[in-house]
Amino acid sequence: MDLMEKLTILADSAKYDAACTSSGADRPGKTVTAGCCHSFSADGRCISLLKVLMTNQCIYDCKYCVNRASNDCRRTAFTPEELAELTIEFYRRNYIEGLFLSSGVVRSPDYTMEQMIGALQLLRYRHNFWGYIHAKTIPGASPELVRRLGLLADRLSINVELPSEQSLRRLAPHKKREAIFSPMKQICQEAGQNRQELAVYKKAEKFAPAGQATQMIIGASPETDYQIITLAQAMYGKYALKRVFYSAYIPAVEDALLPALDVKPPLLREHRLYQADWLMRQYGFGAEEILSPETPNFNPYLDPKCNWAVGHMQQFPVDVNTAALEELLRVPGIGPTSARRIVAARRNGRLGLSELKNIGVVLKRAQYFIRTSDWPTSARPDRETTVRALIDPKVYSFGMEQLSLFEETPGLRPLPTARDVKSMAEAVEETVLCLASSL
Repeated sequence: MDLMEKLTILADSAKYDAACTSSGADRPGKTVTAGCCHSFSADGRCISLLKVLMTNQCIYDCKYCVNRASNDCRRTAFTPEELAELTIEFYRRNYIEGLFLSSGVVRSPDYTMEQMIGALQLLRYRHNFWGYIHAKTIPGASPELVRRLGLLADRLSINVELPSEQSLRRLAPHKKREAIFSPMKQICQEAGQNRQELAVYKKAEKFAPAGQATQMIIGASPETDYQIITLAQAMYGKYALKRVFYSAYIPAVEDALLPALDVKPPLLREHRLYQADWLMRQYGFGAEEILSPETPNFNPYLDPKCNWAVGHMQQFPVDVNTAALEELLRVPGIGPTSARRIVAARRNGRLGLSELKNIGVVLKRAQYFIRTSDWPTSARPDRETTVRALIDPKVYSFGMEQLSLFEETPGLRPLPTARDVKSMAEAVEETVLCLASSL
C-alpha cells in the first residue's frame, strides 16, 4: 500500500475527532486535501493541520468507534518515518501549518505512544519542524511516555469519550475511568511545574504550552445535558482544561446498545452545549445556574443565556450606566468585549441606545433587559413579546444545524412539508405561552 492510500484511509478514520474546527476542506491552489483541517491558534489565527491517525488498527472494541476491533474496515498504519516525511513535505508545500495526531491502540497503549513519540521526535529534531502539534494521549500509557509526548507537542488531549463511568463500562469496556483521569491530572501538574521552571530559566523545555483538552461524545449514551456540563465544569476546575469539545454522535456502526443508523446526529444539542460551555468559561456562569436536576436538558427554542434571563426576570432591567461588569455579562446581547467597552465608555458620560449599538451590543436581544438614559423600564415590551422575540429563528425555520464535517449527497435530506412547518409553529407558540406564563 502506497503512502497516499494510507493517508486517505487514516485521514478518513480520524474525521470523527471533534478537536478541530473543520475537516476535509478545499483550499484554493492546494492539490491535496485528504486529512487537512482547520483549527485556531492561541492568538486567534486560523491554521491548517494535517489530521490523521498513526494507525486505525485497534485492540479495543468500543461500541461507538468506527475503528473498533470487530468492525470490518481497511486497516493500515504509518511508520514513524512515513508520518514524519509526509508531514514535513505537506508543510514545505504550504498545505499545512501543523499536525493533529491521534491513533488506534495497537499491541498496547505504551507501544502506540512510543510510535507516536518516534514520529514527533523525527519531526522536531531530524526535520527541524517547530510548527503546531496537537497529540492525543493514549489512555493507560505510562506516565513517562505521557511526559515525553508533552515535551514534543504543543497541546495534549485525552478523550473522556462518555459523560459517565456507567456508559464507559457499557460502551467501552476496555477503557477505565482511572486510565483517563490519571494522565489528565499528570498533564495538569506537569504543566504547572513547567511554568515555574520557565519563570526561573527561560530556556527550559516547554511541556504542552498550549494546555490540554478533551472530547465527549453526545447522544450515544443517556446522560442529561445537566450531567454533561457539570462534568465539564469539574474538569475545567480540577484539570485546568483549555477546552472541552462536544461531538454529536454520528451513527457509523450498528450495535444494539447504540442509536439506530438512521437516527440523525443531535447537532442542535451539540450547539447548545457549546453555548453553555462558553457561558461557563467566558461569562462566569455556573453549571447549576444554566440547568438543574429539575430541568436537566436545554430548551431547544432559546439559547442558554436567553433561557436563563427569561427565568430570572426579577433581576432585570439592568441599568447599563451603573451596573457592575458581572451584571452586564448576564444580559442577553452583551458579551465580554462589549461589557468592558460599556464600563470604559460610561466614564465619559451616560449611555443611550445609539451608544450601545456603536459599542457592539446586540440590541435586538438586550433591549428587553436593560435601562438606559433614553430607554426607561416603561418602554420595554410585555413578557410574551419578549419571549417571542428571543425564540431562535434558525430553530423555527428548520435551519439550526452545524455545518457538516463531511460532504452530504444532494437530495438525501428532504425539505420540510407543510405539516412539518405547521407542527413546528404550534410547538413554538406553545413554548412562548408556557414561558411567558411562568414568569
